Amino acid sequence: MKSAFDVLQERGFIEQVTDEALIKKLFAAGPVTCYIGFDPTATSLHIGSLVPIMSLAHMQLNGHKPIALVGGGTGLIGDPSGKTEMRQILTREKIDYNAQCLGAQLSRYIEFTDNRALLLNNADWLTKINYIEFLRDIGRHFSVNRMLAAESYRIRLEKGLNFIEFNYMLLQGYDFLHLFQNYGCALQMGGNDQWGNMLAGTELIRKVEGKDAHAVTFPLITTSLGHKMGKTEKGTIWLDAALTSPYEYYQYWINTEDADVERFLKLFTFLPLAEISIVKKLADAQLNMAKAVLAFEATKITHGAKAAEAAWRASVEAFHAKPVEADLFPSSTIPRSAPTVDTSAIPRYRVSRKESACILISSVCAKSGLTQSMSEAKRLIEQGGIYINDRQVKSVDEKLAEADFNEAGELRIRKGKKKYLIVELV
Repeated sequence: MKSAFDVLQERGFIEQVTDEALIKKLFAAGPVTCYIGFDPTATSLHIGSLVPIMSLAHMQLNGHKPIALVGGGTGLIGDPSGKTEMRQILTREKIDYNAQCLGAQLSRYIEFTDNRALLLNNADWLTKINYIEFLRDIGRHFSVNRMLAAESYRIRLEKGLNFIEFNYMLLQGYDFLHLFQNYGCALQMGGNDQWGNMLAGTELIRKVEGKDAHAVTFPLITTSLGHKMGKTEKGTIWLDAALTSPYEYYQYWINTEDADVERFLKLFTFLPLAEISIVKKLADAQLNMAKAVLAFEATKITHGAKAAEAAWRASVEAFHAKPVEADLFPSSTIPRSAPTVDTSAIPRYRVSRKESACILISSVCAKSGLTQSMSEAKRLIEQGGIYINDRQVKSVDEKLAEADFNEAGELRIRKGKKKYLIVELV
């Protein structure tokens, strides 16, 4: 039987481990308590946080006990890892509010009831530390030479490393020790940029308790084009529906590059690997169906089934996408038939057959009221914001074409994502 570690490994979560043989032995011995820290620098996490979140969800699904640790204490200092400049120092009130928001958000992915998982805040113990005792009991176990060799500190030395930040490794190491002593947590997981801090924690536990603790890191996820996950021209893709709507969230995933679909299905959905493996054989329309499944499943996990279906429905209606075939990804609950589109509320504009051969599309947009003027219509066409059926209008000089009308003598013009016009031949 596969262990949770095997599942994470097969799905592409694992980058570095302290000792793979010992970690597999830990999983074989029984339920494992593990933890990941989340930095409360904002009221919401973003897509870049999904890999650690999903890893905790997989741990829970496989019978282990996750701890989601919100850094209400360490957030008062700021983690220098992966940063070329010092983080902005936030107030205690702001940190506490952010931590509360993140706790509520994490509960969408992890079940905290009945002691199945723990949601903790390290402010509960770090803010009560006696500094002198901390230096004597904890600080003496850390080598300054080894700390400076850690990548998280080394990349900051050129611009200057603040003493406040220099303490961060000690505090994160102490977090691991505290969780080990009080909750039996023997495994820390996190981003690859945390490797030095995590090793400091395992070493501290070894020195203080004389026992083994383990660390696992995740790779930095970038797209096949080298872009950072969750970054778009419009900005960050947040997990909070108030900051990024479920429809925008769905659109982010459905626009995944072809080369990333299989990898992202493994990381960001719970679909079985046997089903995901067929993606490498798909192309064209079926590959687009796989993207729809990815978008639907990812949106369902973050925003719920109703929001996912609403986003799917809006996307299908806007882009006339084909429904997902019944035998593709049978474990997915994505609807398998296209929604009924109510066209009664869509404005209509009539043109004669004679007129249709010579009228500019921009003129139709303006005369029908789809745009406020010819100049707006031309500007939108130049920006790629006007569509005839599924086809993007490329030129302001383009005219209506008889081939674009269906058997009923109708075609659909779309402005942006949601505004439509039906043109009728009379």
